Amino acid sequence: MPTKKLANAFRAASTALNEAVIKDSEVVASIEFVCRNPQNRAGVRVLLACALAKVNNPDIDIRKPYTEIGTKDCYSGRTYDEKYITHFINEHELPCNPTTAFLTLALRNRNIVLTTEVDLVGRPQKLYQQVLRLFDEVHHNRVSAWELLVETIRWLIIVREERRQRIKSLLANLNSFDENLPLSADRILKLIEQHLSCKGSSRLPVLIVAAAYRTASEQIGEKILPLKSHNAADEQTGALGDVEVTLINNDNIITGYEMKMKTVTVEDINRAWQKILNSSHHVHHYVFITTEEIPKKVQEYAESFYEKTNGIEIAILDCLGFLTHFLHLFYRIRTQFLDEYQKLVLEDTAVNQPLKETFLALRQTAESEPE
Repeated sequence: MPTKKLANAFRAASTALNEAVIKDSEVVASIEFVCRNPQNRAGVRVLLACALAKVNNPDIDIRKPYTEIGTKDCYSGRTYDEKYITHFINEHELPCNPTTAFLTLALRNRNIVLTTEVDLVGRPQKLYQQVLRLFDEVHHNRVSAWELLVETIRWLIIVREERRQRIKSLLANLNSFDENLPLSADRILKLIEQHLSCKGSSRLPVLIVAAAYRTASEQIGEKILPLKSHNAADEQTGALGDVEVTLINNDNIITGYEMKMKTVTVEDINRAWQKILNSSHHVHHYVFITTEEIPKKVQEYAESFYEKTNGIEIAILDCLGFLTHFLHLFYRIRTQFLDEYQKLVLEDTAVNQPLKETFLALRQTAESEPE
């Protein structure tokens, strides 16, 4: 069974952390490059899925992860990725993309043999070249699929432990400021604004709203439902929005929040209305949180729904404006909000490692500077 083979590979990698299982140093360097690459985390999932497929069925060609190829030695790399690798990386908290690599632009809708001559048109180009080269090594029996699988997992464990140590060190530095005067609401707002301005921050507005409701849940008598995957569409999950809020004593009454790192449009509002109509919940309130300017005509269109729907309100709020109001309205629990936001940032798999470390560094700077 593939699950058992993955478990065996993880044990083998865990006992060989200090020494590569492959003798060829260039091959090891290629695997390390793919595993460490901060720009693209899809490549390592391809290695895991395809190496596992080859280990599970030695008769396949590791370079043919598409059933559309139609030969006896092809296979579905996406099936191995989704069915086995997703659970595996989540179980061991390995630094990989949370979703399949076979839906990325470089790898989806393909039906070709992945030889070293193929241009996958992915970035960085060198990463995909290294992946194809590693497939070629296995195909020509210079490296076994088992060695590729174990060595890839070994490097992922190494990277995971390095990341954990950096977070641990940054948290230790932060804890040294525990006796300082708590940050003001305005300083917290500035800190979050700096974090939002970082690259890859599209998940952060979701965490801002989630942290606000988790912090003030008892005061307002409302709670958020578990957050859905960042990459999953609402139609797939059945969610009303990115954040769903219910009354503590009534899960059927709901407010939905949808986050936009762009300007909200009339089409966005119409799609939201369709989700409200299709929802099995009693929706009272649907709120867009945007980081961009709110056009007056779009705002007015949203406001027009209240009377037309006999009491369902659709609103558009500026992200930082929402946070400013929250921090001053719940001023006495502002530090709890910041702690809750930090917890969500560190735990959420959709937030990349540099963004986690950046927040801790920004908070350390804010805590160390006089108001």
